[in-house]
Amino acid sequence: MSDTPKDDPWTQGEMSSSSGKGASAAAGGSGPAEPGGNGPDKSGGTGPVEPGGNGPDKSVGSGPAESADSAEVLRERQRLAQIESMDRWIQSVLVEQRRGRRWKLFFRFAWLALLLGVAALVGFALLMVPGDERVQARHLGVVKVDGVIDSESPANAERLIEGIEAAWESPDSAAVVLHINSPGGSPVQSQRVYNAVMALRESGDKPIVAVVEDLGASGAYYMAAAADEIVAAPSSLVGSIGVIYAGFGLEGAIDDLGVERRIFTAGDNKAFLDPFSEMRPEQQAFWQEVLDTTHQQFIDAVKAGRGDRLADDPRIFSGLIWTGEQALELGLVDRLGTLDEEARKWLDEPRVEDYTPSQDAFDRLARRFGLGVAQWMGLPQASSPVRYQLP
Repeated sequence: MSDTPKDDPWTQGEMSSSSGKGASAAAGGSGPAEPGGNGPDKSGGTGPVEPGGNGPDKSVGSGPAESADSAEVLRERQRLAQIESMDRWIQSVLVEQRRGRRWKLFFRFAWLALLLGVAALVGFALLMVPGDERVQARHLGVVKVDGVIDSESPANAERLIEGIEAAWESPDSAAVVLHINSPGGSPVQSQRVYNAVMALRESGDKPIVAVVEDLGASGAYYMAAAADEIVAAPSSLVGSIGVIYAGFGLEGAIDDLGVERRIFTAGDNKAFLDPFSEMRPEQQAFWQEVLDTTHQQFIDAVKAGRGDRLADDPRIFSGLIWTGEQALELGLVDRLGTLDEEARKWLDEPRVEDYTPSQDAFDRLARRFGLGVAQWMGLPQASSPVRYQLP
């Protein structure tokens, strides 16, 4: 009787494991087994089960089923995570593709806009070139003298002479008009235009008229003096028949700063206009002689162009500038008026045609940029320091 079921290790192990799963409840509350009961039935778990007791079936099958369910859930979650990750990757690829297409479209449109812009500029330049396609009707052939007169500016002699000759040769131009709005500039450029206008004036019977808008001073008036007639508005500024040179004397400044000026020349007077060098009295007298000679050339040209129409007033050539009304009294202009009034004077149906040669936009921009850089850096300019120009 010592080998009782509760002392049996097998039974103990089975019972302990069964107790963890609720085996006592599975027995339907039938109590402990009878002494000397069926050991093989207990150990194998194949013995009869009391009526109403289904506990052993639940305890044996619940663990593996739950594990299988958990594994299946985990695999399903992993599959869903992979699908979600794949969706995100596909979305990112699609976004990059759309972005790439947008940039391609942008650059294509940008190139198209650039090509259209260049084509428009070329077409505009071609339309602005004087040619045979001009309107075949009586008109005034206008050439504009705008801004400073200089070889590197729009108001340069080559360009102006080209326009003047084109207007002169046109059979439909009733008169050639220099439409002036300029403070003057280069003596050489002014003299070239003056000589070209005087040659045309003496070679034919087509009138040449200079019309001053706001300003016709110095070198601009030099050009106007060659015309048959000069017209100005009452408030226009006319005259300034003189020559100017402007510079600085900075030798004292560099001495105060302790700066040593190093300049090397061949010729005693080569650097007499250098602003950091002292100008000797004989150099100053020489330079004044140069200015006086240039001034006399200006005076002679105005007298040749205007003749007896000039008043006998020494102030005319003193460099003073006059209003249109004052200039009329002094004989510097012939009458007061404007370009519109001149068109009505010469033509029954007023019409003006611009013969000023067009300028290449890129060339003009490059010239202005180059001049600006040279002036900013203090580099020497190609134009003469002596100017027929307002200060």
